[in-house]
Amino acid sequence: MTAILTGGRVKSISLDPHEGGVTHMLGGKQAFTLPAGYLGSSLIGGLLIFCGFDIVASKVASLVLGVCFLLTLWWARRDWLTIGTVLAAVGLLVGCWFIAHAEALRFVVLFIGVMSSLYSAWDICDDLILRKVNSSDASVFAERYGGSSQCWGVIWSLVSLIFMIAGILAGIAAFPESATQQKQDSQKFIPTI
Repeated sequence: MTAILTGGRVKSISLDPHEGGVTHMLGGKQAFTLPAGYLGSSLIGGLLIFCGFDIVASKVASLVLGVCFLLTLWWARRDWLTIGTVLAAVGLLVGCWFIAHAEALRFVVLFIGVMSSLYSAWDICDDLILRKVNSSDASVFAERYGGSSQCWGVIWSLVSLIFMIAGILAGIAAFPESATQQKQDSQKFIPTI
């Protein structure tokens, strides 16, 4: 997404069970695309945490997640791990729409948000602070813009945690309704059986 928004083009996306995901792209502004994997995951995690505090917001988030997951299949045509993971995630989202009038969906969205945020923070710490990965995005960022990869790792970790905390606080503040009220509200937005 960041590559496209900054004038680049995505060639492919793949998942490696040992190293994580990688996006191959042409062009784009590296000041934005290099931290986008770490910080983008944290931002999305924070938004999903926020949505996980309300059933209707979770329904909206699941629709967006489902579409994004399915769009990922366009770039993952030959990567069976990515295809299987995406289809399983979409299946889980669809199934949760029908459990207790989508109440279960709220917890799945919250879980995905927390895992995205925590994994991003852990990945930053593991790759950039605890053990230096020479070919990491932060090492390239440090070469281009100054500082060390560990320094950028600490900064990106703090930003990641801020996104997560902001999602929690905003969710608490924005959705004070009781569980009963949320169920009633959810029946007005794409009701389920």
